[in-house]
Amino acid sequence: MNVHDFKVRAVSGELVSLSKYHGKTLLIVNIATKCGLTPQLEGLEKLHQAYKGKEFEVLGFPCNQFLEQSPEDDQGIMDFCQVNYGVSFTNFAKIEVNGPDADPLFKHLKMQRHDDKSNDASEGLLEKLTSIGQVFDDGELKWNFTKFLVDGEGKVVERYSPTYLAEELAEDIEKLL
Repeated sequence: MNVHDFKVRAVSGELVSLSKYHGKTLLIVNIATKCGLTPQLEGLEKLHQAYKGKEFEVLGFPCNQFLEQSPEDDQGIMDFCQVNYGVSFTNFAKIEVNGPDADPLFKHLKMQRHDDKSNDASEGLLEKLTSIGQVFDDGELKWNFTKFLVDGEGKVVERYSPTYLAEELAEDIEKLL
């Protein structure tokens, strides 16, 4: 089983098969609109623009599980991302990424890459999350903007902590293009 075997819900409500992305490198991200990390949308859009002609896509999945930091409906999230950050990469319907109601795609992503690749900024984040009771069981996403890099065959190559910035991912993306 790989990422291309999953179907996800578009903002319009229709199911979209991720097999349509076969042959493309994907960056799958759980996004939020009211998070301190929300400005990462700008960097994700820059990545999307830089590599979209090279068989690369950013796929955003809004999630409201982390302190309710994506309270809008699906269209409200899309509008926010477009108006405030110029986002043109594809965003899907709001989902859960952790727990028993986690979207099957994210269950798969977490099974394939259990731990985040961390950077220096990650150390303080985990401590903060622990203090507010937001750390989930091992393998669960710690926060908004966890990123999964997927190759053209649908294999999960890497998982990045929420504090990894888009520009820090360019070298890993280029290796897959």
